Amino acid sequence: MFEAVSSLLLGGNVTFFTYCLQVKTWWGPAPTPVEKKPFNPTDPKQNPLNPEGLKPCCACPQTKSARDDCFFKFDPSVADEKCKELVQSHLACMRGYGFNI
Repeated sequence: MFEAVSSLLLGGNVTFFTYCLQVKTWWGPAPTPVEKKPFNPTDPKQNPLNPEGLKPCCACPQTKSARDDCFFKFDPSVADEKCKELVQSHLACMRGYGFNI
């Protein structure tokens, strides 16, 4: 039945289902897909925890410098264990700004 209707109405070039979709768009505009922006922790509109829009390289300078100094001070074989507490405090600071680390 649908094939007969589509051949009568449209000359058989388009299926009845496609014809119905075309009719739907005649009554109003086709819905436009909404683009969802990926989460950007440096965008103050998306991340209220970072109102200044700091980038990861500039956030938490105090804990970052303490962590880096610790790694420079100790031998690489023991630095991971000796600097563990400073690394954890830097990670907590970064997470406080909304960075997912």
